[in-house]
Amino acid sequence: MTAVESPTAAASGAAATAKFARSRATADTSPERLSAIAADALAALAGVIDEHGVTYPEYRVLKQWLIDIGSYGEWPLWLDVFIEHHVEEVAYRGQSGTKGSIEGPYYVPGAARLPAVCTLPMRADEAGERLVFAGQVRDLDGAPLPDATVEIWHADTLGYYSHFATNTPDGILRGTVEVDAEGRFAISTIKPAPYMIPHDGPTGWFIEKAGWHPWRPAHLHLMVKAAGKRTITTQLYFGGGEWVDNDVASAVKPELTLHPVTDADGVARVDYDFVLDPA
Repeated sequence: MTAVESPTAAASGAAATAKFARSRATADTSPERLSAIAADALAALAGVIDEHGVTYPEYRVLKQWLIDIGSYGEWPLWLDVFIEHHVEEVAYRGQSGTKGSIEGPYYVPGAARLPAVCTLPMRADEAGERLVFAGQVRDLDGAPLPDATVEIWHADTLGYYSHFATNTPDGILRGTVEVDAEGRFAISTIKPAPYMIPHDGPTGWFIEKAGWHPWRPAHLHLMVKAAGKRTITTQLYFGGGEWVDNDVASAVKPELTLHPVTDADGVARVDYDFVLDPA
């Protein structure tokens, strides 16, 4: 197992929280629906307290941890790791196209627009095994979607994401790829590494005290869009890689696993097609 250094929890959490806060999320939720959801959530929590006989010292530790996770700016991190995959499963209900997965806290809009055959922005001496990720975007009937875009972002070989770590130039290993007339694309990049989620703050304390691990398997993030189609946000993993069978975020799905083949030049190549549902 490779020990991958991670950005500090405070710095990474603050960056994720600041990014999320700028968007000022809203939802068209009626007071009646909010009341029903809140009542069920509180009832479920009350059931856990009753079942496990939660003590006052444990309750006070919980209050302190809630304060700490807010002070560290880690709510986006904690929620995206432990809660988002459930929300994503609900969002996918009724769809027939490509499976979705969690977005995570490290998405940044406005990535550089690139042609169908392209290389992601990276350092001149970017470390890592070269990867060519290619495929086609189609509708449910198999017709290509020539107006589609494939937005991609991923970590480097140390587990860092640009915009969220001081040692990575902004914009690297991110791009919005415009497919060709047949909906095809071929993206040259590097294979990312597995990485630990920031674990030196309250999210890490939570994981450590529970006896869990903080690792995510290597993955590519994708957001695929086309006019009149439902946007798909997903992640693709590398078959046989570390932590694929034990992802801390519980986001791996068999349908989202890649099996690249390395050619004579040492370049890993893999095809993966996206199928979009009607909007």
